[in-house]
Amino acid sequence: MTDTIDPNRTALLTIDLQNDFLHPEGAYGRAGQTSAIISGLPTRIKPLAEALRAKGGVYISAQFTLVPGPGGEPLIAPHLKKLRPFLGKGDFAPGAFGHALVDELAPADYTVEKVAYSAFYQTRLEYILRALDIDSLIIGGIVTNGGVASTVRDAHLRNIHTVLLSDGCAAFKQEVHDATLISLGSVTPVRTCAEVLEDLT
Repeated sequence: MTDTIDPNRTALLTIDLQNDFLHPEGAYGRAGQTSAIISGLPTRIKPLAEALRAKGGVYISAQFTLVPGPGGEPLIAPHLKKLRPFLGKGDFAPGAFGHALVDELAPADYTVEKVAYSAFYQTRLEYILRALDIDSLIIGGIVTNGGVASTVRDAHLRNIHTVLLSDGCAAFKQEVHDATLISLGSVTPVRTCAEVLEDLT
């Protein structure tokens, strides 16, 4: 890639590209919470996963998880329940259809269950990166201002180099996506999928 990234020490990390977010029969699809831009992300990201693997890198999928609690009701943060009242039993549950990575990108080399915005918060991600001697991440997924931004900033705090895919991530509002890219430009290079793919091929 560039002189600052060794593909053998790099992982593609996607955030929340799961059936419950993207598939028509997933939790968001059933609730009418869909976005053409978000649905198009796997198609743009898949060539990067293939190219990086060919160069010795790996693909890690971080997947939002709602842990089933008493009676099967999900353990869900109050602010999220207020924001997304349609979420209920079985949504984003480990092992369920909705929790799984979308077919177009499956399977990832490693899967990380996450319970909050950041893929680093109380997960095994950092352990995997250290064990594989990975110090650079190419990051995409949803949403730009939520899980993606939190993960980029947490990587920055850990001195992990990142490249943020400007068209490999998305938000439900374009203006929010655009503003977040500007904000994150102070902590990460921001490049298109095509630009990164060109460096990998």
